[in-house]
Amino acid sequence: MTSSAVSHREKNQLLAAMPFEDWRYIESHLEWVEMPACSTLFEAGTSLRHVYFPTTAVVSLVSTMLDGATVEVAAVGSEGMVGVDAFMGSSNANNGTTASGTVMAQNTALVSRGGHGYRMSAQSIAHHAKRSEQVMHHLLNYTRTLFQHMSQTSACNRHHSLDQQLARWLLVHLERQPDDELHITQERIASMLGVRREGVTGGALRLQKAGVIRYGRGQMSVLDRAGLENHSCECHGVIREAYDRLKNDAVLQAKPAQVSSGAVPGTCSLDRGTAHV
Repeated sequence: MTSSAVSHREKNQLLAAMPFEDWRYIESHLEWVEMPACSTLFEAGTSLRHVYFPTTAVVSLVSTMLDGATVEVAAVGSEGMVGVDAFMGSSNANNGTTASGTVMAQNTALVSRGGHGYRMSAQSIAHHAKRSEQVMHHLLNYTRTLFQHMSQTSACNRHHSLDQQLARWLLVHLERQPDDELHITQERIASMLGVRREGVTGGALRLQKAGVIRYGRGQMSVLDRAGLENHSCECHGVIREAYDRLKNDAVLQAKPAQVSSGAVPGTCSLDRGTAHV
């Protein structure tokens, strides 16, 4: 890592969940980077060169239609990683890789809230996942939760009202930042929800009249988070509970394992000397 990097892995929940012996290998491959608001980390259909572990930034994973229409399928903050395709690629070009085995990004990653995070090459994270069963275990656990997030978002966009979708979207993003201020335009929110700007304007006005939010030009302040939850559908709760389970599992796995009477202290089932790139 560079000298400007923050050395505490606790800044990102997924990195913090890694066993310390694996962290020693991973740390040297991490780079501390700025992630400016509205920047694009990578685009769908392009070669995935890096993965990102946000600390203070929030990233929107976006699907784009042929006509240019977009919709956010998930948001990633300090709980996770952007670029899970990197360690899930195969040699089959139909499964998101090129003929040479280069992994292709399945979604576009846009920074919705500027901040910082760690960056690692896609090749390095794939290597660490192959090298360590525990690293792969944590990555797959996170990916499973991310996929649940995506599927619940898809169901919400199909079955719930625009006002409920707006409340769910705001809550998901608020839970990934330290304050209740969102610096974003109605047009950008409409793009993330895949709806017309007028629909977001109407929904925001109704939330403002209910005393839940205060909206100005390019800035939205949440005044009553409990009230916002009441305007949302069950989808926000489902997504939040999925990440809560992920966090609880990581805490349990981080506890020192008790050695059974028949086990030999200091032994390990993984051969650390047979790692392959």
